Amino acid sequence: MDENRFRIESPKSLAARVAERLREAIVDGEFALGAMIPEETLATQFGVSRTPVREALNLLQMQGLVVVRPQRGSFVFEADAQDVAALCEFRSVIEPRAAELAFLHDRVGATEALAAALAELEAARKARDAVRYSRADTRLHESFFAHCGNPYLQAAYALAGARIATLRTHLSAGTDVLSPAGHEQHKQLLALFRKGDFPGFDALMRAHVAGTRENYVRHLNERRTAPTRA
Repeated sequence: MDENRFRIESPKSLAARVAERLREAIVDGEFALGAMIPEETLATQFGVSRTPVREALNLLQMQGLVVVRPQRGSFVFEADAQDVAALCEFRSVIEPRAAELAFLHDRVGATEALAAALAELEAARKARDAVRYSRADTRLHESFFAHCGNPYLQAAYALAGARIATLRTHLSAGTDVLSPAGHEQHKQLLALFRKGDFPGFDALMRAHVAGTRENYVRHLNERRTAPTRA
């Protein structure tokens, strides 16, 4: 007997659907870093009770996107220079290895995914659409993990992936979409990947991530010193 013949796909819970939409809103910059997330307002907008909203916020807390503070409420996470440095160090170590494994495990599929993301980056640049650019940038970097064939690497990246994508939107996409420098590095990364030149790929990825770190820290400093409006 086919053991899978009676298997059905379970529908997503209400909390999971709320969490999915909230995750998208946070990553795309609809909520500011550190912003309070109003449970009651969200419940009204979603047309649900506060229970699935709270469950959704707990799910997002496990992804590192939300901080739930007892008696105070739920907030979008905030980053500082130390957090940015740790995330970038993590990326510098894990992404080159994922790329090398993707080349060995699924070179054709990975190359196609990278090329598609690069084309979307170019389209976003032409449209001057920062959110679209950030999404394509995220797709490009996630492609290495999607095709690496190692579930442990994939799980490790997934733990930080949402924060990485959110910081990309909030701290760099607005300037990246106007500058050719990052886009040129992405094109060079694809060229090195196609050739299988992983010493060169590793060096360029580390330089790319180091530039990202500097950019993020500069934006964080600017946000901290910007005068508040009355």
